[in-house]
Amino acid sequence: MRIGLVAGEASGDLLGAGLIRAIRALHPDATFEGVAGPQMIAAGCECWEPSESLAVMGLVEPLAHIPRLLRLRRALAKRWTASPPDAFVGIDAPDFNLGLEIKLRKAGIRTAHYVSPSIWAWRAGRVKKVKKAADTVLCILPFEPELYESHGVNAVFVGHPKAHEAPEVVDTAGDRAFLGIAASEVVTVMPGSRQGEVRRLGGILAATMKNILKARPDVRFLIPVAAPGLKPLIMAQLDDAEFPLPLVQLLNGGAQRAMSASDVVVQASGTAVLEAALLRKPTVATYRVAWLTHFIAVKLGLVKLTHYTLPNLLTEEPLVPEFMQQDAQPDAIAEAVIALLDNAERRHFISERFDRLRQELALDADQHAADAVIELARR
Repeated sequence: MRIGLVAGEASGDLLGAGLIRAIRALHPDATFEGVAGPQMIAAGCECWEPSESLAVMGLVEPLAHIPRLLRLRRALAKRWTASPPDAFVGIDAPDFNLGLEIKLRKAGIRTAHYVSPSIWAWRAGRVKKVKKAADTVLCILPFEPELYESHGVNAVFVGHPKAHEAPEVVDTAGDRAFLGIAASEVVTVMPGSRQGEVRRLGGILAATMKNILKARPDVRFLIPVAAPGLKPLIMAQLDDAEFPLPLVQLLNGGAQRAMSASDVVVQASGTAVLEAALLRKPTVATYRVAWLTHFIAVKLGLVKLTHYTLPNLLTEEPLVPEFMQQDAQPDAIAEAVIALLDNAERRHFISERFDRLRQELALDADQHAADAVIELARR
């Protein structure tokens, strides 16, 4: 069995690696090739192009990369059309992968798209493109298959990989001891994993931390720094906010441990908000995109959400306070964090509901996805 793969960014790399291992467990002779990151390569994928080459975001920001990405997509389509794999799996990166899947499917190659584009959130018309592109959509959110089936698209809920990985018991005390934290209250602050995110949010969150400290002088802060190159920027933002550095601990990565050690997490909206929820941590989310990206999205009516974070879309009531774009102000964010610190009963309620969410999503996504891809390859 030979499987073609294209994964975008670190999250896609992890999904691809889990998929490869699960298929290999059932078919030891299976081979894998395509656009891969270090995790997929370690799992046994032949890398034709690194995943990071697809890591571009926004509406306006990717424009400079379009010629290069189109060349890459043509080259991959030509190579796989000339030597067809048993199945192709595009992992996330829908702007790149859906177009490639359409080309491959027209050539008779079975295709799966792993991780549904957020058609329920924005650019709902993409469902038509998905229908042309994928024989099967592997969904990681439980409400997605019904949406696709209403459009005649085969889709299956495989579970969310982060939920399967989340610990059943969160050892907050143990993680605090590991990090050498003696404080009774801990807030983890996560300004993002990219330069642009940290530039837009880091200063706001540094000022937020200072406001929290005024109300709760005994609180201590953790900042897991997503990449080494971000540390000088974060340090400069803390310095600009005149935040007392002895009261914050900057970690080299270690986001899961930092969240586990905290009472409340305040972070850039994204996948990490769900990760915090799966660790049963009350969370406050914030985000700002480039002004032109926001302007285009609003003017064209591309966004169709009342809530932005995944936990708020998956629970009966919104449990994550959200501060987006111009609402991302230090005073407001700090007030939401302080309200959670002040209300132990509310924090307990949120943690209990998030634990139910973890159980609902933990279906062993790697294995379910592998079963679907193997079935596709055998058709």
